[in-house]
Amino acid sequence: MNDLTPFAPHADAPPRAIGQMRLSTKRHAGRTVLDTLYQKGASKVVFPRSPLGCTGVMLNTSGGVTGGDRFENDAVAGAGTHLCLTTQACERAYRAFPGQVGRIRTVLRVEDGATLWWLPQETLLFDGCDLDRRLSCDLAPGARALIVEPVCFGRIAMGETQVTGRVSDRITINQCGAPLVMDGWELTGDMTAQLARRAIGGGAAAMVSLTYVAPDAERHLDPLRDLLPPAGGASLLAENTLVMRLLAPTGFELRRSLLPILDHLTGGHLPLCWRL
Repeated sequence: MNDLTPFAPHADAPPRAIGQMRLSTKRHAGRTVLDTLYQKGASKVVFPRSPLGCTGVMLNTSGGVTGGDRFENDAVAGAGTHLCLTTQACERAYRAFPGQVGRIRTVLRVEDGATLWWLPQETLLFDGCDLDRRLSCDLAPGARALIVEPVCFGRIAMGETQVTGRVSDRITINQCGAPLVMDGWELTGDMTAQLARRAIGGGAAAMVSLTYVAPDAERHLDPLRDLLPPAGGASLLAENTLVMRLLAPTGFELRRSLLPILDHLTGGHLPLCWRL
């Protein structure tokens, strides 16, 4: 993976957490099965029974991401398989020492006739966090993908309503070597104040970006728009590419709007951990 050079530790910095996860699926006896699995450090994956394909639930045993931590995810949905990747709970981006950046790199590949759902639960940004996250997804001609990244700014239920720090997030989705989606955002400094601006967040404290790539993308556009609140929008970038962004005042409100959308796009097969 690129851009994972080590950082010089801060004099008072705690030990870094490092995690690596690599897996792939294949067809066997007419169903999706695990082909390869490698996990190292703070990254673990468990595989509950699933009525549809293979579902992997990712765990970060370090409890979150702080400055200097490095996590790598690499997943391949083999030809004709169905792979869903989610998380046991919300990821946490903790306060970081000055000059210490937590990095997450995810590389996904979806082969011909395969479907991949990337459905992590919310990333919670703590006051003082410094997070750099990159996700790339490469799709074969007949591949399908649902890529979702929800984010919450601060722990509102704990009274943390002011969040400063830095977050840089990039999502790149290609098909047959051609770019379908190149999405990115970055906030530095007083993120709460920036989100309060009408042209940026209108006072939102949670948001989600969603990309759905499939031949039937256009068919889902109107149903998704019907499910969206006023602070949300969905568009077609191409016949097979639907994108959506949604803002909400709290994580609770975000979920209330997002869950019916995910149920619609997954045909009611949203992983159980999303409902606990």
